[in-house]
Amino acid sequence: MVRIVFAVLLLGAPLAFAGTAAPPPNDLTWVNLRDLAPTIRIDLRYATSKNIAHSPLYPSSMQPMVRAGVARCLIAAETTLRRYNCRLKIWDAYRPRGTQARLWKVAPNNDYLADPENGSGSLHSWGVAVDATIVDDWGQPLAMPSDFDDFTPASMFHYTGANSSVRSHLYLLQRAMMNAGFDGQRREWWHFSANDWKRYVPERFAKLSAAVVLPINE
Repeated sequence: MVRIVFAVLLLGAPLAFAGTAAPPPNDLTWVNLRDLAPTIRIDLRYATSKNIAHSPLYPSSMQPMVRAGVARCLIAAETTLRRYNCRLKIWDAYRPRGTQARLWKVAPNNDYLADPENGSGSLHSWGVAVDATIVDDWGQPLAMPSDFDDFTPASMFHYTGANSSVRSHLYLLQRAMMNAGFDGQRREWWHFSANDWKRYVPERFAKLSAAVVLPINE
């Protein structure tokens, strides 16, 4: 997995939690985002047919599970977005390894998916990555470079199109997520991983090389 680490300006005053309940103090605890952050919209695409497999890969009862430390960061990002009358929308959170294996069979491409048999596998499977976009206060989607699972040049983290609205929306999402403690992925504008993900992954699986981390301006 290629990750992009970049610095952004802080957004003024300290961020406050947007949820109704604080995450557990142990960052490694698994939590359900629906319980902690009800203002964050949830649309798990792998529980529907609107994904690259064109069929549901999750049961309809699948919940958006992440680690408590990651939930804390998502709540911070949501708080930032609400200042701009926007909300975070989660397309994917915890992803079982079996689902990752099925996705790999559909699209065995290291540019977009992690090989489940190589290294730590997908960081989704450790509860430290999410696929996200933004919507307005009424839950309506805002213009972005592409839809979810669009494995084409349009999915690149750096938007090169001419649509100023798309550029503004993507920048807002990236800025909120980076300030909250996430890194982006070079070929998927919607993918964000906790920048301290190694805290959550057993050392024997943490084989992602620092050599693949690129500064944002490359």
